Amino acid sequence: MYARSRGTSIAAVIVLVWLIIGAIAAGQRGYYNNSAEDCAGVGTIAVTIIAGPLNYVGANPKVSDCDLPEPSQ
Repeated sequence: MYARSRGTSIAAVIVLVWLIIGAIAAGQRGYYNNSAEDCAGVGTIAVTIIAGPLNYVGANPKVSDCDLPEPSQ
């Protein structure tokens, strides 16, 4: 039982570090300051954070078009 919770906590730390690295990459690219406040801008920030360290080995994820459904009346 101890080994399982230790493995779970290690996995949680790895995921947290992965997302922090992605957030740093988004900040270095200026997405927090210069991003348009639309769906594509928010999507680009999100996929950059999810990509994590892959941003530093050539990944440059971007969302160029984001169509949200219109609310019904």
